[in-house]
Amino acid sequence: MAAHLKKRVYEEFSKVVQIPHEETPAKKLRLSKPSKSAALHIDLCKATNSTDALQYLLQFARKPVEAESVEGVVRILLEHYYKETDNSVRLKIASLLGLLSKTQGFSPDCIVDDAINTLSNEKSHQVLAQLLETLLVIGTQLPESPALRLRLVEVAYKHLSDTYFGVRNKCLQLLGCLGMVDAPLGKENEGAGLRDVQSIISDYFGDQDPRVRTAALKAMLQLHERGMKIHQIIYDQACRLLTDDYEQVRSAAVQMVWVLSQLYPESIVPIPSSNEEIRLVDDAFGKISHMVSDGSWMVRVQAAKTLGSMLQVSPHFLEQTLDKKLMSDLRRKRTAHERAKELFASGEFSSGRKWADDAPKEKLDTNTVNLIASGACGAFVHGLEDEMFEVRIAAVEALCQLARSSPSFAEKCLDFLVDMFNDEIEEVRLQSIHVLREISTHITLREDQLDTVLAVLEDSSRDIREALHELLCYTNVSTKECIQLALLELLKNLNKYPTDRNSVWKCLKFLGSRHPTLVLPLVPELLSTHPYFDTPEPDMDDPAYIAVLVLVFNAAKSCPTMPALFSDHTFRHYAYLRDSLSHLVPPLRLPGRKQVYGLDSVDSGPGSGSVESAQLFLQQSLNRVSTIQNLEAPGAQDLLDLTTRDLLRLGELQTELAGAADFCATYLRCQLLLMKALQEKLWNMAVPLCLKQNVTATAAAQQILEETYKLEFLYSGLESRQVATIHHVRLQAKALQLVLTARTRQGLDLLIGSCEKFLQDVESFQRLFLTELPHLQDSFVDKLLELMPRLSSCKPVELVKILQTTLRQSGLLQLRLPEQIHRATATIIEPTGESDNPLRFTSGLVVALDIDATLEHVQDPQNTVKVQVLYPDGQSHVIHPKPGDFRKPGPHRHRLITQVYLSHTAWTEPSQIEVRLLLAYSSSSTSLTSPSKLGWSESLESLPPAEAAVEGTIPFSKAVKVFIMPKPARR
Repeated sequence: MAAHLKKRVYEEFSKVVQIPHEETPAKKLRLSKPSKSAALHIDLCKATNSTDALQYLLQFARKPVEAESVEGVVRILLEHYYKETDNSVRLKIASLLGLLSKTQGFSPDCIVDDAINTLSNEKSHQVLAQLLETLLVIGTQLPESPALRLRLVEVAYKHLSDTYFGVRNKCLQLLGCLGMVDAPLGKENEGAGLRDVQSIISDYFGDQDPRVRTAALKAMLQLHERGMKIHQIIYDQACRLLTDDYEQVRSAAVQMVWVLSQLYPESIVPIPSSNEEIRLVDDAFGKISHMVSDGSWMVRVQAAKTLGSMLQVSPHFLEQTLDKKLMSDLRRKRTAHERAKELFASGEFSSGRKWADDAPKEKLDTNTVNLIASGACGAFVHGLEDEMFEVRIAAVEALCQLARSSPSFAEKCLDFLVDMFNDEIEEVRLQSIHVLREISTHITLREDQLDTVLAVLEDSSRDIREALHELLCYTNVSTKECIQLALLELLKNLNKYPTDRNSVWKCLKFLGSRHPTLVLPLVPELLSTHPYFDTPEPDMDDPAYIAVLVLVFNAAKSCPTMPALFSDHTFRHYAYLRDSLSHLVPPLRLPGRKQVYGLDSVDSGPGSGSVESAQLFLQQSLNRVSTIQNLEAPGAQDLLDLTTRDLLRLGELQTELAGAADFCATYLRCQLLLMKALQEKLWNMAVPLCLKQNVTATAAAQQILEETYKLEFLYSGLESRQVATIHHVRLQAKALQLVLTARTRQGLDLLIGSCEKFLQDVESFQRLFLTELPHLQDSFVDKLLELMPRLSSCKPVELVKILQTTLRQSGLLQLRLPEQIHRATATIIEPTGESDNPLRFTSGLVVALDIDATLEHVQDPQNTVKVQVLYPDGQSHVIHPKPGDFRKPGPHRHRLITQVYLSHTAWTEPSQIEVRLLLAYSSSSTSLTSPSKLGWSESLESLPPAEAAVEGTIPFSKAVKVFIMPKPARR
């Protein structure tokens, strides 16, 4: 019985009750940062002397301060400031107050009263100047408070009488940055009435310290930059400062005179010591021209640059800058009536006893009646002959700006610019060539001028020669002898520098098309034809003969009588060059020879109508693709395939739309790959039964990822919506990779980490493209964001199932075509890859391979363009060119001229290496909200976690094959 009871007791009291397991919420730790103000107070209290306090302040300045801690720190600093007796410590505290005022999220109006109160008790001039600098920072941080600005201006006005130049400088700077023209200031101690800011600043134009005079001029210029109109009365004072003893004052005065000449160009000002009056802009032009002969080269540079922007000056003043002698039209001459009246008033007539006593007396008092100072005559002549090359470059640029707006002045300054081609400094020569290129539409070169220009072709600098070739492309010459001279010198250049071949051919193309009538009488001589005798056929491999043909064929396009002078072999050579060098040889109308040589007789240049129709076709293709939701899978795939093919062909036919067409075709190719990877057969079967399809889908997902990086980094001009669409496709590819990984046995181990990374990618997408989410309705990412709470809490296997379902249900996202889109392209000019002669070098040593390439629409090429060399054994070398190897000949165009060093072990026979250009990219640079430099108000902890950067390279040029032969070293 007892045993039975014991058993019942155990049965009743030993029941196991399973309580559902509740996950204990993770405890959230709140990290409390130590107070910056308390730490600073402790440090300053520990300081036993001023040196220790200064060291603590210097250490504190290197640490960031949050916006909520700034006010406490400021109070501690001010408290220590009142107790401190050392000037250097108080100076550092005043500097820290200014730095803290710049903290984002902190309003410095709470420390204005304390900062102003410290001024009244401060005895040190240096600390006073630093406190005024702090007040200037506070005033610029609070632009919407006019009362505060007026108060600060009053403080600056009060301290303008300080004996230390630094205090006066800061006061003037504060007046220039914060002063208001409609807010008059009153002198507290004098009953002089109310005065405006400009009159107060102008009083210090005559200060005894040159640094204060400079600060006064700069403060007035600051008022002008803020939109206030400077009073014309300032002009006379600024002109007097042009003769100041200090170059900083003269430099600021030149700028002040220029500002007033732009504000009041048509105002009339008197000429000193005479009754004449001239326009203010002409007077200012003469005075600034005089400064081109200043003793300081920095003032001369600024004066020369300023002259180039004075486009409203009268023509006779402009032309006087090219002649050192005073022209007659800038000298005031008395009329015969005035001379007779003066003679009558004197009561004397010529007696004849004294030689030439009645001669005209124009030479007397020439300085008092000149309309322009004699020192200003020939300003550009002085500038172009200056000993400092910076002055010469500034004078050349100023001539360019003035000549572009005045064709008559362009003709007169032509000789001076041509003479600058012989300058000893390469930079000056190059700038002179560029300037002459810009004004080439207004000028025609004479033979002697052309001779001087062509002498530069002997220069060893490739940049100089190519700039001169471009100049000749757009230059007009006067006679056929000039054409002959230019051709002869260009052929000499081609013989001496064979690498200039393409540049010389392009130059002759434009030279022939611009001067067809001058080339016509030279054709028999150039082609070596004879009216009676047959001449030998020239060698078509000769670059010089091709250069002559390029000149002649481009001239023949505008001269229908020229083809009658061609011989039979010239027509054959034309057919050959028309196919091989179609960018240099134009289509010609050759009667009777179209059937024989297949020569096109009609220009096939695309017109504006064809571009518009092509753009319409592109838009219609995108609209047609948007209807694939209603088609079955095979029909939708065929439509995508055909549309992609059409767009690629459209890009080949219309170069203007090549970027947009290729972009759309690549995007549709990604959609086609995604559609094929998601077809029914793959997902309704077990994995062992469709291994081949699984591998195909994995390769498709990887290819889609690569194509999205091409879409993002290979094309420029993309808007945020297009970037969001690209990232959407990339997110689909990553989801596909995750689903395929889960179907393999090896991928199950990595599934948890892959799922976490994918969810991070989704959050990153939402953060980057928050403004574009309304345009992505019913898309894959839109459905994911709706399911985001469920995805964050579910198991990895369930997450994969949801992704698989969402992927197969999501449709094609409509691509919106951007306004202007360009594809980054590169063309390797050298090496050409045509030579069969191997480049021989000793194994173990290096050989230099010259690379010359043209880059189009590449952003930041110095950091993104690399050169890849692929050897026959599979080795690959990637070389990063130096920044100095890149030139920018035009907008959206770059030129890469560099050398690549090759090296390898010995080979038994020559073989080919491949050289191509790569475009490097990093996904971290795509962040549309990339954080700027962290200030004191920002910390790294507040930034969102960024996804791991994906780096890679994209080939964007055709590979060029080069024969090399490493020889074994001799023993």
